[in-house]
Amino acid sequence: MKKLILIDGNSIAYRAFFALPLLNNDKGIHTNAVYGFTMMLSKILEEEKPTHILVAFDAGKTTFRHETFKEYKGTRQKTPPELSEQFPLLRELLDAYGIKRYELENYEADDIIGTMSKMAEVEGYNVKIISGDKDMTQLVSPNTTVMITRKGITDMEAYTPEHLQEKYGLEPKQIIDMKGLMGDKSDNIPGVPGIGEKTAIKLLKQFPVLEELLGHIDEISGQKLQEKLETYKDQALMSKKLATINRDIPLTVSLQDAVYGAPHPDQQKALFKELGFKSMLEKMGAEKTEVQAEMESIPFTVVEKITPDIFANVSSFYIEMLEENYHTGNIVGFGLKNKNGLFFLKAEAALGSEAFKQWLEDEEKIKHVYDAKRSIVALKRHGLELRGVDFDLLLVSYLLNPSDTVEDFASVANKHGYQNVPSDETVYGKGVKRKLPEETVYAEHITRKAEGIDILEETCTKALKENEQLALFNDLELPLALILAEMESTGIKVDIDRLKQMGEEFKQQLHVIEEKIFELAGETFNINSPKQLGVILFEKLGLPVIKKTKTGYSTSADVLEKLEPAHDIVKEILHYRQLGKLQSTYIEGLLKVVQADGKVHTRFNQALTQTGRLSSTDPNLQNIPIRLEEGRKIRQAFIPSEKDWVIFSSDYSQVELRVLAHISGDEKLIEAFQGDMDIHTKTAMEVFHVKAEEVTSNMRRQAKAVNFGIVYGISDYGLSQNLGITRKEAGKFIDRYFESYPRVKEYMDEIVREAKQKGYVSTLLKRRRYIPEISSRNFNLRSFAERTAMNTPIQGSAADIIKKAMIDMAKRLKKENLRTRMLLQVHDELIFEAPPEEIDVLQEIVPDVMEHALELNVPLKVDSSYGPTWFDAK
Repeated sequence: MKKLILIDGNSIAYRAFFALPLLNNDKGIHTNAVYGFTMMLSKILEEEKPTHILVAFDAGKTTFRHETFKEYKGTRQKTPPELSEQFPLLRELLDAYGIKRYELENYEADDIIGTMSKMAEVEGYNVKIISGDKDMTQLVSPNTTVMITRKGITDMEAYTPEHLQEKYGLEPKQIIDMKGLMGDKSDNIPGVPGIGEKTAIKLLKQFPVLEELLGHIDEISGQKLQEKLETYKDQALMSKKLATINRDIPLTVSLQDAVYGAPHPDQQKALFKELGFKSMLEKMGAEKTEVQAEMESIPFTVVEKITPDIFANVSSFYIEMLEENYHTGNIVGFGLKNKNGLFFLKAEAALGSEAFKQWLEDEEKIKHVYDAKRSIVALKRHGLELRGVDFDLLLVSYLLNPSDTVEDFASVANKHGYQNVPSDETVYGKGVKRKLPEETVYAEHITRKAEGIDILEETCTKALKENEQLALFNDLELPLALILAEMESTGIKVDIDRLKQMGEEFKQQLHVIEEKIFELAGETFNINSPKQLGVILFEKLGLPVIKKTKTGYSTSADVLEKLEPAHDIVKEILHYRQLGKLQSTYIEGLLKVVQADGKVHTRFNQALTQTGRLSSTDPNLQNIPIRLEEGRKIRQAFIPSEKDWVIFSSDYSQVELRVLAHISGDEKLIEAFQGDMDIHTKTAMEVFHVKAEEVTSNMRRQAKAVNFGIVYGISDYGLSQNLGITRKEAGKFIDRYFESYPRVKEYMDEIVREAKQKGYVSTLLKRRRYIPEISSRNFNLRSFAERTAMNTPIQGSAADIIKKAMIDMAKRLKKENLRTRMLLQVHDELIFEAPPEEIDVLQEIVPDVMEHALELNVPLKVDSSYGPTWFDAK
């Protein structure tokens, strides 16, 4: 039998957006709605195996129903821009899956689905409708099942005539009579005030059709109910009309158009890569390309015995490692390109060679590499120093376009025109199957990489010059790579006993909180069971129900945060959950990555973010939670590696807001920073029109959210979520901010114009971010691009400042002949370990260096402190 799947596109997109946290890809585009939609789509296709499928979308805000009632759907809030920008991606997704999508002016997706399902029923199809809107249940029939989303996006409730009868005691066609009586707040269908679902069902069991019911009002029990029905008779009939899905609209698509053929794997892969959907790519199983067989062959020599002549006029040098973590991974071999050709050096032979060591450590012998930091760290583990690097293909490629996703060497080389190298996955496999093939295969692969570096050096350097980015590479990113390599190799000492002790303390604290929760609840129960917790909160304690799931009451974090003022138990439950996460994720997680030297050696990602910010992995030391007191205490486990030394910390104060003041030239912002005013108090004064002494803590909190929100291009929706206020109020805050700081608004308008003209924006040090979507005809994509254009120069310049400070600091430590070591960079903070006798010097030179890393027309400010642990240094 033919099976037709009809999907309510808008409904499912909304459901996915609000069911999942705000996700975004490496370009900063939000993807949570697309991801949820993809999960649902994959499940449907896999389980249902349809012969026909169509996704219906609403064509616009106005439909034929507005002729009946102008206020139809009038109470709905404006679609958040974070969702709007995802609709074009949803359409791309459907095209990649080979799924027909359709919308029709003046009609809703419901009407398209209603008409298509009617056509399919006549032809004897089996029909399934997927939606989050229970209005669709009016379409249920022996041949049509309506699947309504319940929990999340893939959990659905199947409505058949039998299920509808069991749940409501109604026939499918009576759903519109029920809506006529009770109305629908989400669609602003008024119904009869005071009549809810239970009353409506009771009435329809007495009189099955609304018109019949309204003709026998005098037979209804209850005078007040009779009066309501009499008063709102016309409104009830209008509501029924509004709720009725039109099943005879003039479609320009047929059932034949909805035939499901096959997806387009190349389109799917490209989209999943762009969106960062790694799990979907893994599920697809990336197609293997033919390896070296189809590529231009290259002659190379396998070097068995290392001699000095091999290193004559070397132009490029590549180190191969299979493991991602180069702090622990083994070196497979080396690729070299010199005037005589390409050479493969076996790891064991090279690492034990004096000639190799002398060449590596000779500053005068210029080396072109791929990922200098990785190369330096890997060699340092073998007692070798890599010097003389003056070109790094990875870093140069990153500077030329930070939006390009780096997967492996081949992905970088291919972007710059070198196609003669396969992907690592093709040669080595992936996951548990990743292994070395025959030596001749991987030796050739490694030498191809050395050749790629050599060939692309001239092209990429020329591109840097054209972009005026040579200084950015030579004076900032490359020197920084050497400093980061040193920091990574040094690592930071972990007090394992303290970490374990904290774990025990957390366990005891969890027990105390648990007992307090039981006392407040009046009984013991499983706190980690949402079902049991729901019964305690909403039945026994009578707290207001905010959200329900298929299994009962929702006890998610956002629900509990709203309930916190209602009862003391909620605060304790939130604390219990936060502490449990700290215990499992951070205490146990850190213990797993401490290496044999008692330190953790994080990896700083220098070529990842589009703003130029560093991030870190294995472990992520930039993500230790510090809002919770217990989270901050985890920093107690980070200690100096030398006896009696201290941890010294210096942190930029509000660097992004200071950059905004400099870039925009706004007089009030500049005046505030030059006068060393508290900027959040200043903004509260401006926005609320009050004096400094009249600024309350709540006013300052809201002003702080607006200040930082502006830097990150926040929307009224985003700000409303942060502050727990309406979007209208949030919009007013933003408007008042721009009235207070008009030059900020002028800057943002100007930077958007510049981005449209050039196609990119730049930081103060000429770091670029390309924004092709800035000229998109699609309003939502264009709006996102405009926000990106506004905030990238601010965030990127702040990133450049701390990078410059790190380079200057390394030079200054060397110049002062200090033993102090720089260990970490965490956002706007630099962490050092130092002997106590150097503290006085550090308190003088660190702020001096950091505050003069880049001269702005407002002062940069640094706060410094020190102590026996990282915790004490804050």
